[in-house]
Order: sequence, then C-alpha cells, then structure tokens
Amino acid sequence: TAVLHCQNVFLKISFSFLKQKVFLLLVCVTVVWSDTPGNCLYEDIRGTWTFQETERSGDSSLSCDELGPVVHTKTFTLSFPDTATDELGNEGTWTLIYNQGFEININERSYFAFSYYEGDWLEVTSYCDRTFNGWSRDKTVRNWSCFSAQKNTKVAPRVTRRPVQRNADAPYKNDRDLVRKINDRQTSWTARVYPEDEKYTVGEMYQRAGGLASTLPTRPSPAPATPEQRARVSLLPKSFDWRNVSGESYVSPVRDQGGCGSCYAFASMANLEAQVRIATRNQRQDVFSPQDVVSCSVLAQGCMGGFDYLIAGRYAMDQGVVAEECNPYDGSDSQCDTDTACAKTYVSEYVHVGGYYGACNEELMLQALVETGPISVSFEVYDDFRNYNGGIYHHTGLKNDFNPFEITNHVVLVVGYGADEATGEKYWIVKNSWGANWGEDGFFRIRRGTDECSLESMAVQVTIIP
Repeated sequence: TAVLHCQNVFLKISFSFLKQKVFLLLVCVTVVWSDTPGNCLYEDIRGTWTFQETERSGDSSLSCDELGPVVHTKTFTLSFPDTATDELGNEGTWTLIYNQGFEININERSYFAFSYYEGDWLEVTSYCDRTFNGWSRDKTVRNWSCFSAQKNTKVAPRVTRRPVQRNADAPYKNDRDLVRKINDRQTSWTARVYPEDEKYTVGEMYQRAGGLASTLPTRPSPAPATPEQRARVSLLPKSFDWRNVSGESYVSPVRDQGGCGSCYAFASMANLEAQVRIATRNQRQDVFSPQDVVSCSVLAQGCMGGFDYLIAGRYAMDQGVVAEECNPYDGSDSQCDTDTACAKTYVSEYVHVGGYYGACNEELMLQALVETGPISVSFEVYDDFRNYNGGIYHHTGLKNDFNPFEITNHVVLVVGYGADEATGEKYWIVKNSWGANWGEDGFFRIRRGTDECSLESMAVQVTIIP
C-alpha cells in the first residue's frame, strides 16, 4: 500500500508536466473492438453524473438485473485526470476500464458499471451517457447495493459497424511462408511453426489471442516519465526476474488457455498466484481457477474476454478466487459450478499502475514489478507473434496470408526485465498462457521502453491477503 501511495504522490507532484500529454493519451483511442461491443471514450465519461442507488443492505451475491426502489441519489463530477467530487465537495478517484465502463471510489464506497449499449458485435450503438445497472459496496466489501447512472449532459450515440468474421469455423492452418519471412527480415527474434495449433479453428485462434480484433487508428502512448520517476528507476537493478530471486522462483507454472478467450482470467490468476508465493515466501503455492472466473464472474464476458483490472482486482476483492480443483478448467462458457465449500483468497488493494488508466509508463512498471511483484499487462497481438520461438520480440509488420487475423487484445504477466548483453536491447520477460511448449518455455521477451504493441500502456498491480 505504501508503494501505491508513493506512486500517486509522484504523479500529483508532476501533474502540470503530465497534464497535456496524458490528456492526449486518454482521448486518442478511437474505434476499439473489445470485450463487450460497447465503445465509450474518456471525454464521453468525464463530466457530472447522477447516480440512482438502491438500499445498502445486500451482500456480494446481490443481483442487479433489476434496479429496485431508489433510496440514494448522488451526484458525482468526474474531472481530469482521475478526481471524483460529490455534491458536497468530498473528493475521491475514478478511472476508465479501457472503453468498457468506469469505476469511482469515494466516501469509503466503490461504484462500478459497464457503459450502456444496444446491438451486437456486427452493429452496436453505444450510449455513453448512461450505464447498465452496476454494483456499489463500501470499502470493507459490505453493504452492497445496485445503481444506475445518467450523465447530466447528453453524449451523442456512437454507432460501430464491424465486418463479419469469415472462415471462423475453418481449420486453422500454419503459414510457413510467414515464418520464413519473419526469420529472413530480422535477427532480434526467431519464429517457428507450431503444428499443435492446427487442432483449433480460425475462430478459436482469434479467441486464443484475446477475442475479436481491435482497431486502433491512433495507438495510445504511455504517460511521459517524470524526473522523480527516472531517479527512482536508476536505483533499481539492471535486470530482475521473479523466476530467480536468490535461487527461488515465485512464478507459478505456465498453463494453456486453449481456444477460449480467457487470457484475462489466466493472467489474473497468475498475478495472484505470484503474489501469494511472495507474501508467504513460497509456503503457499496455490494454483487458482480461471474457470471460476469464466463461468461465474459478471465482471467479464467468459470466453469472449475480460479485463485483469476487474478480475485480479475487483472480482478478487469482492468475491475472492478459489483453487483450480474447486472448478477445473474446461475452456468453455459452462455454467457456474464452483464448489461452495472451497476456501477463497482475496486482495486488499488493486490499481492501474500509475493510479488510473492512462498514467502507466515503463518507469512505473519497473518500480511496481521489483517492489510489489509480477504485474499483469494488456498488449496487441499481431500475426507474427503467434509464431514467436525465442529472442526479443518486436512486431515485424508481416501478416498471415492465410488467416484473417487483425490486432487483438491479450493479457499476460510481466515477471522480469533485462537487456541483451551483446546489443544492449532492453526487454521485458513475460509469462504467456499458450502452454510451456510455446516460445521460451511458455514465456517471451519483448522490447522494453518503446511501448512495443502497447504493452506499457495498461498494467495492473494488486495486494494479496495471504
């Protein structure tokens, strides 16, 4: 908690320096295909909202499908970059959850809701001045209620049309010509064919890489580092790896998500597994259940995707996570069948690295990684990444000639960093969820300090209750 506080203090000290550039980061994301069809941007959400809230007497199993009688009416003004103010002048914080919704923490209560939309993946209308029914609870994770929110100023609906995904049911075929081109074009990393991928369909390979494709005409950039942040990073080791800290590993085994778009669940569980190992000095080596998240969480969309901020953070705080044997992974949108007798593990704190979505950068990630443990991150998967074999990855610009892959969102776990001794090229060490046969024993290295594939734009750190 002290580390999180220090990061926020540094951010606020340098507020005037960051203000203009962070604002550009927050508004430049335009059309995005993500985990719900909705697409609401920073400027859509910023402003004054009226919240209609039910009685605060429920528990964490509260269903908000229907709102029920309104008991509390609150007014919250969401200001740049992350300040929330109520009608009495009390201050708190807020953050976007990518382009899907927003969370407010104020007056010892926390509010989260998805932004409202109508339609489906092919054509959707986003009504960003209102929300679906959401959940509110106090800081001690008690006194639950439901709410809906309406912005006091109207936002024009946004219509998004997407092409039909072709060949979704066709068998996936490896593109050997793409592999050859990758290896001919550069020497930083090598590619190879994975014959086992051909057990999937094209659609399952989409899911495996994070779900439906994303389009980022203007890719966001990390927040610029402040002099204070650079000074702190200069004190950190030149390289670090949670797989080998004084001869001990605090990273759980690599797993395989299969053809389900559950990377967010695997990365979230990997994050929590590492935190438990660190907090207990490896006395506990839990493996948590991604299937519990896929089948049971209303904060994600099952095999259609989700966000580690909501799962490693809010879900783990509100509902807790269970061991793998309590709901073994089957890689499908099966009904919730978690053993209710199983013990649960919770987190006490969760935050976007930097304090809110839009404040992340390499320096803050380095500090969080060393001082608090592995951090989950989101990045853009391109065609060539699928064939990664080893080395320091960067996108070559090459595309698969056979399958209609586009940019997708994928969630993974950063466990370390370093630099190549021969070339000096800096890299992150990242745990994937495509099995131990993929890449470097299930891990990959990727360029560091250049926001390669947007990896340095959205990281999440948590504090576990061991």
